[in-house]
Amino acid sequence: MAVSARSKLDAARIRADFPIFEETFHGKPLAYLDSANTSQKPRQVLDAMMRFYETSYANVHRSVYELAARATDALESARERAAAFVNAPASREIVFVRNATEAINLVAYSWGLNRLGPGDVVLVTELEHHSNFVPWQYIAARTGAEFRMLPLDDQGELRLDLLDETAGNGALKVVATGYVSNALGTVNAVDRLGDWAHERGGILVVDAAQAAPHRRVDVQALGADFVAVSGHKMLGPSGIGFLWGRAEHLQEMEPFLLGGHMIRKVENDRTTWGELPHKFEAGTSPMAEAVGLAAAIDYLEEIGFDAIERHERDLVAFALEGLAEVPGVTTFGPPPERRAGIVLFDVADVHPHDVAQILDADQGVAIRAGHHCCQPLMRKLGLTATNRASFYVYTVPEEIERLVTGLRRVREVFG
Repeated sequence: MAVSARSKLDAARIRADFPIFEETFHGKPLAYLDSANTSQKPRQVLDAMMRFYETSYANVHRSVYELAARATDALESARERAAAFVNAPASREIVFVRNATEAINLVAYSWGLNRLGPGDVVLVTELEHHSNFVPWQYIAARTGAEFRMLPLDDQGELRLDLLDETAGNGALKVVATGYVSNALGTVNAVDRLGDWAHERGGILVVDAAQAAPHRRVDVQALGADFVAVSGHKMLGPSGIGFLWGRAEHLQEMEPFLLGGHMIRKVENDRTTWGELPHKFEAGTSPMAEAVGLAAAIDYLEEIGFDAIERHERDLVAFALEGLAEVPGVTTFGPPPERRAGIVLFDVADVHPHDVAQILDADQGVAIRAGHHCCQPLMRKLGLTATNRASFYVYTVPEEIERLVTGLRRVREVFG
C-alpha cells in the first residue's frame, strides 16, 4: 500500500500537540481511529481553558466588576469566532448549546412544535444520526405531521431524484439532513436540498456535527435555515456546541429553556424574554468551554480546511485499499472523493464488538463498534451493527496499517 504525497498537512507534527498520544495502551502507542465519535484535544485548547480558569473566571452578563467583564468579553469573543467560522451574517445568530443534539432539539421544539400540523410533511434521510431523526419523528407524531424518509442508493448517497416522490402532495415544512454522514462519511448535496426545500415552502435544518471538523461550513452558501455544530468533535471541549439560525426565524420562535440570563423582565403575571441570542441561553453560560471552542477554531483555521480534506481523502483511499486485502471484510459508502474521513466495514461472521476488542488488545487501535446512532441506516444495510474507523488531523498511515494488521489477527482468531 502507498499513500499519496499530495497532502500538505503534517500529521506527525500535529500529533505532538496532543498529550494523549504520549500514552500507551496494551504496551503500544495509541492508534485513535474514533474521531467521528469524539476528537482528541490539543494543548492549545487545554491551555486556553486553563488560562481562563486561572485569570478570567466569573459569571457572565451579571456583574459590573472587572473580572466579570473579562469573562463576558471572553464568551462574546468566542461567539464572534463561531460566527466567523461558519460565515454567519451576525454573531447574534449564534446560540451556544451543550451539543448539536440540543441544537436540533431546540429547533424541533421551538420551531416545529408551534408550526407543524396535520397535512404537513417532515422529510429526513436514511443517513441521519438519531439526533436529527428522533426529534423530528417525535415532533411530527405530536403534531400530526407526516414523517418521511429520503432513501439512499447502493453507494450510500441520497436519491435526490426521488425528492418529489418521497415528499408527496403534503405541505413540505422541514427538510432535516446531515451535511456529512457520521456512519458512511457521505458528503450530502445540502445546497441542492435547500433550494428544493425553499421552492416547496419549507426550511432546511442541517446537522453539521460531522462536517464542521473536516470541511468548510458556510451557512450562507449552504442556503440553510438552521445549522447545528458540536465542539467536542472539532478538537474543542465537550459540553458546548452552537446553533446558527436565521435571525428572522429565531426572533419568531419561543424559547426552549426558561430561567436565568434569557429573561428580560419578570412580573407577577408575565415574563418577557431577552434579545437574540440570549433568549435561548438559559442559566449559566459555558464560559470556559466557549474559550476552548474558540481555541479549537483557531487551531483548525491555522491548519486549513483544504489541507484537512486532502489529508482525510488520502487516508480513506489508503484504508479502503488495505481493507480490501483482508478476507471477509466488506466496506460501505461512496468513493473517497465523495466522503469525509470515515470508513464503515463489516467482518463476516464476527461480531463488531469482538472485532473492536481484539484490535484494542492486539494493536492498541481504537475504533467504534455498534449501530453508530444510525439504526435506520443499519437496517438499510441489512445489519444490526458494524465497525467504523474514522480519521482526523492527527491520523497517520501507520495507524491504518495497524488496523489492517489487527483485522488479519481477527480473522485468525475466528477462523
